[in-house]
Amino acid sequence: MLEQLDLTKKMSKKECKERMAVLEPELSRLQRTLKAEKIPVIIVFEGFGAAGKGYQISRLIRALDPRGFYVHAIGPESEEEKMHPFLWRFWTKTPAKDQIAIFDRSWYRKVLIERFDQSVPDQKLTPHYNEINSFERQLCMDGAVIIKLFLAIDKKEQKKRFDNLLSSASSAWRVSDDDLKRNKHFSQYKKICDEMLEHTDTACAPWTIIESMDREFASVKIYTAVIEAMKASLRRKSENEKATASISTDPLPASEYSDSILRTSSLQKVDLSLSMTREEYRDQLKKLQKRIAELHGELYRRRIPVIIGFEGWDAGGKGGAIKRLTERMDPRGYCVYPTASPNDIEKVHHYLWRFWKNVPKDGHIAIFDRTWYGRVMVERIEGFCTDAEWKRAYQEINEMEKQFTQHGAIVLKFWLQIDKDEQEKRFRERMDNPDKQWKITDEDWRNRDKWEEYERAVDEMLVRTSTTGAPWIIVEGNDKYYARIKVLRTVVEAMENRLN
Repeated sequence: MLEQLDLTKKMSKKECKERMAVLEPELSRLQRTLKAEKIPVIIVFEGFGAAGKGYQISRLIRALDPRGFYVHAIGPESEEEKMHPFLWRFWTKTPAKDQIAIFDRSWYRKVLIERFDQSVPDQKLTPHYNEINSFERQLCMDGAVIIKLFLAIDKKEQKKRFDNLLSSASSAWRVSDDDLKRNKHFSQYKKICDEMLEHTDTACAPWTIIESMDREFASVKIYTAVIEAMKASLRRKSENEKATASISTDPLPASEYSDSILRTSSLQKVDLSLSMTREEYRDQLKKLQKRIAELHGELYRRRIPVIIGFEGWDAGGKGGAIKRLTERMDPRGYCVYPTASPNDIEKVHHYLWRFWKNVPKDGHIAIFDRTWYGRVMVERIEGFCTDAEWKRAYQEINEMEKQFTQHGAIVLKFWLQIDKDEQEKRFRERMDNPDKQWKITDEDWRNRDKWEEYERAVDEMLVRTSTTGAPWIIVEGNDKYYARIKVLRTVVEAMENRLN
């Protein structure tokens, strides 16, 4: 790709000035329009050292309202960042739906600079490319505009610019030994860049190569690329809205919608008669909690993260299971995240953003009381997302969990299953107990009327998202003692298997 570039392109300052007089106000107007339309924008600047990324970012933001963008300068990973999946630090920087995020270098550092430095082995390249493409696709499908700019210069020009920077004490700090090393081995680094461009030039997030030998030419091409991408996003949104308006809202045929004998089911085979005596429960609880405390310390020492998600019917016993799981853990090494309806800040981000924020660092445990699976259950049933959104969520969730496990995390997902009669019994017990009345709401009772709809959604979720790396564990929950012990035993076994 880079071999085909004509790096001799130039533009006079006069022509550049004339073009900018049109481009700058147009970009300013588009920023306001995208803000009003709630379309997030991500602009990525990558390229060869000294190609002018800093200069071009400064020039681009002249036309932008500073209240509507952030610039992220991406350097080497900090110690904190190294203890998370590599895309964690970028997920947490994704913009709200009325903002622009500009990255001076980005997630591509992993497959460019770090690959050149040989800190990323070749066998990790394909997984990293897949993670990057998944990350960008998920953001694009959620409505974001991703504009990727690669600034190219040749070896001779790069060396000239490095020498110029090194000649002054005020700018010499901008040139590192690693920069000079990449210049010395320019053809090798160029090949790495070419491979990256080939693997990550996608329909939803294509690369624009910027011939950057001449600053004026580069500035005009960058402005034009950004403006065209923003305009295209507005056209796509308009077309999608028209297409959505024309889709039939008639219910599915009965044979597809309600014939339970044809439906793939995990829940119908669950044996809810399984139980345990109080004496057995107390004995096993003590042993398992002691073992979890020991394993927790060893996981911390070996820096193995653990992610545990709890889903289940209302009053299914999630809170009780979590309490017994954590009672003997070191509180400095775990955190429980209760998941409620998204707040105003969370609503203006990708639905997975709030969960990525809470991914545990290596050696720590994150426990989610309800999870990202709300997208394919409550949001699906209650109409809080579109059909297209919840249908693509299965793949998005599987890809996210795969990134967790590839980083080295233990991922466990529990579905606490009870029957409808047991749920009603627990609801009434809560209503009769002043200390537990806060646990029951009118919405809980309303949800019972949609039990069959939720059951179909849960069955599909369990089948489509139970993977080898992140399997679902269905917990027979009519007997609370049995359910709690099964959860603890499963966690212990998963931890021991990993440590062994």
